[in-house]
Amino acid sequence: MNAPALPVPYIAAWSGEPTAQRRIVCRADGIAYADEQPSDRDQHGVLWNGRAYARGTGRPRFGEVHPARQRDAMAHLLCQVCGTPADRNDRGTLWLLEDNRGDWPDWPDRLMTTHPPVCLRCARLAADLCPHLHGGYVAVRVRESDPCAVLGRLWAPTALGTPRKLDRGVVAYGEPAARWVTAGQLIRSLHGCTSVDLDAE
Repeated sequence: MNAPALPVPYIAAWSGEPTAQRRIVCRADGIAYADEQPSDRDQHGVLWNGRAYARGTGRPRFGEVHPARQRDAMAHLLCQVCGTPADRNDRGTLWLLEDNRGDWPDWPDRLMTTHPPVCLRCARLAADLCPHLHGGYVAVRVRESDPCAVLGRLWAPTALGTPRKLDRGVVAYGEPAARWVTAGQLIRSLHGCTSVDLDAE
């Protein structure tokens, strides 16, 4: 008897979606693609990783996030599992977060996360199957969340004027470094958080 197939999260990459091999060049104010198109940058002017968009093609890469779908889910508050609108009520949008309640007194207020919210139908599935929640999770209603930063690859100019790779890191919108990053994930900061009982929800 075959085990049931695991659902593939909306934000997961597939093997049929290779990363685009595009030449990056240095300009006076940061990096750019040599063949850059307006859609390569977000509304804050940050350059994004290019990856083919062919959801369902090949095999799912559960450990990899598709940049465009993660950005879409975070920008529009879509469920990370199914891609439909995340659940929202008068207490806010539903998020499942790693249980780090000991990090600061009013956690998770001001938490910055790359993980999109969830819809109520997918919440239990996400709690059971998402690797980042295996150490324990907290269900939270979030009244406000702001796109505030990106996670991506930082670059710097060399003496020859060509770009060189630096480490991956978090770069806030508005920082000078935001012109020197190829973003892979959008980050939101969470505010007005209330912990809830997922079963009661």
